[in-house]
Amino acid sequence: MDDQIRTEVQKILEEIQPALALHRGGAELASVQDGRVEIKLKGACHGCEMSAFTFGMMVDAEIKKRVPEVKEIVYN
Repeated sequence: MDDQIRTEVQKILEEIQPALALHRGGAELASVQDGRVEIKLKGACHGCEMSAFTFGMMVDAEIKKRVPEVKEIVYN
């Protein structure tokens, strides 16, 4: 199950990378374990005040819509 989640989340992150790159940022999948997804924020996204909105509202929603097996998403 985690391998399937990893594949789908990776696709979603690849889709949003161009938008993040416009703001000198990025994100990569750090780990998937028991339905818990950890995403590492990179570049300008790491520590950005707007990252909570960008990822919390937009990315979380897309991941949960397309990969309902995800139980939790955390960012670092």
